[in-house]
Amino acid sequence: MYYSSGNYEAFAHPLKPEGIENKSAYIIGSGLAALSAACFLVRDAQMDGKRIHILEKDALPGGACDGYQYPGLGYTMRGGREMDNHFEVMWDLFRDIPSIEDPNMSVLDYYYYLNKRDPNYSLCRATVNRGQDAHTDKKFGLSDKAQMQIMKLFFTPEEELENKKITEFFDDEVLDSNFWMYWRTMFAFENWHSALEMKRYIQRYIHHIDGLPDFSALRFTKYNQYESMILPMINYLKAHDVDFQYNVKVDDVMFEIEPDHKVVTGLLVTEADGQQKQIDLTENDLVFITNGSCVENSSFGSQNEPAKFNTELKQGGVWDMWKNIAAQDKSFGHPHKFCSTPELTNWESATVTTLDDKIPPYIEKITKRDPFSGRVVTGGIVTVMDSNWLLSWTFNRQPQFRDQPKDQLVGWIYGLFTDKPGNYVKKAMRDCTGKEICMEWLYHLGVPEDQIEELAEKSANTVPCMMPYITAFFMPRQKDDRPNVVPEGAKNFAFIGQFAETPRDTIFTTEYSMRTGMEAVYTLCDVDRGVPEVWGSAFDVRDLLYATTKLRDGKPVTDMKLNPIEKAALQAGIKKLKGTDMYDLLVQFGNIPDEELKEELPDAKAQIM
Repeated sequence: MYYSSGNYEAFAHPLKPEGIENKSAYIIGSGLAALSAACFLVRDAQMDGKRIHILEKDALPGGACDGYQYPGLGYTMRGGREMDNHFEVMWDLFRDIPSIEDPNMSVLDYYYYLNKRDPNYSLCRATVNRGQDAHTDKKFGLSDKAQMQIMKLFFTPEEELENKKITEFFDDEVLDSNFWMYWRTMFAFENWHSALEMKRYIQRYIHHIDGLPDFSALRFTKYNQYESMILPMINYLKAHDVDFQYNVKVDDVMFEIEPDHKVVTGLLVTEADGQQKQIDLTENDLVFITNGSCVENSSFGSQNEPAKFNTELKQGGVWDMWKNIAAQDKSFGHPHKFCSTPELTNWESATVTTLDDKIPPYIEKITKRDPFSGRVVTGGIVTVMDSNWLLSWTFNRQPQFRDQPKDQLVGWIYGLFTDKPGNYVKKAMRDCTGKEICMEWLYHLGVPEDQIEELAEKSANTVPCMMPYITAFFMPRQKDDRPNVVPEGAKNFAFIGQFAETPRDTIFTTEYSMRTGMEAVYTLCDVDRGVPEVWGSAFDVRDLLYATTKLRDGKPVTDMKLNPIEKAALQAGIKKLKGTDMYDLLVQFGNIPDEELKEELPDAKAQIM
């Protein structure tokens, strides 16, 4: 396997790998990484679909990318996915998968034109004082000291960030800024999470810093992630006769391990009828292991019942399976680093469905858009800055479900601090029923207090979901805590998903899951085509200069508070650059002032789009 960039590789179709007709595949799990691996096996490795077996412990596919209407419960979405135009692996695959919305268009084509016609951006990123616009005005509010802390993290080598927390690099100069409010609520980072992952995120999305305050950097699917992303992949795989087995749990993976030769020899599985059996495998049977899960132990509540905070890991669950695997070889990772502290890895979400016309006007007042228009509504989350739960909420394009009644809205709420009492409902979020979570949300929307309970009870149905391990992958770690996608010496197996290690991308993204699936298939099947390299904005001086100006809220570096010696050195350096291309770039991207020259230069943003 090798990495590539550019159209020359991207548009090439792989030749059929030698010996692929003699191979079979067993894929553990049916989340985005697993389904991607299956799609790459079909499309690029050209494996017969009948020889691909997907073993899923639950009754439905999709893993964390869900979106269902449960009878007697209502619409549910545990989370949402924010996509970037430079998810290179994702779009590489989705250009060949027919969309669920229009089978005559690929997922990519439908998504592209949807977001071109209806571009995403927020008109109200945050509120305070019960629904009043917080007027953060797209400003980061970072002091010079805070900017230096971010820059230091950006340039610190990963090996120096192992097992370190964000708070070891950022103090209140960053943590009390708009920047951190934007960041932590968008990506679900907590102060105690991994500094290493924070660095990867800053570098990965440096080209989108200016789109962070209003979400103009993001794009969304038409419907929920299950219907717009997972179902098209399922349909594609079924059309190729891929074998799906539900309610089949893999308890353990058996290996034959020698210093330079590691082979899966069998799978121990519990079938739908409760019977346990062993599947014997050879080196021609490829095994793709989804190790770990951010939604393991998650539980739904209901309108009148809180969701249970299940901290005790299920015996025989996916974390148990990884522990059994990890005990067999040190290269298979250290699951305990991620699944041992649910108090540090949880947050709670809730899916709210409006049932009449009483709540939508409050949504429209804050978002400044008609939520029934079928177009962008919130444009991303709206964060309640003075919420004890640090509550955020969003309504994406409606309907969010294809069978959703036209007079209903389905939205999503989440809180990062589930152990804190609410501002209105004086209970911890994790102890609240759906109705009580809705009441807290309505309070922050500005609904009169004498109407809150009645609206939460009669005008909405709210389904809470508690997820004890939803940010497990953000816990401080070191290099070998996640196994490599294909460990050294592995002959017929790979690890895929959010707890497999590829050093080129950021976890908690659709792209990361799909990238691990592609890397696994291309390596084990010897597919002769490059895996698309991660977008290289961190190495583009234009992106770095532009981001510098944006992080400074448009102020040039000459406005920094410097002592006389530093100021003189800066001015001398600028003077030496005058007449060079570098000087023109600094002016063009707003790093230094030169209004006369700036008028002659092309638009800076257009330069890097």
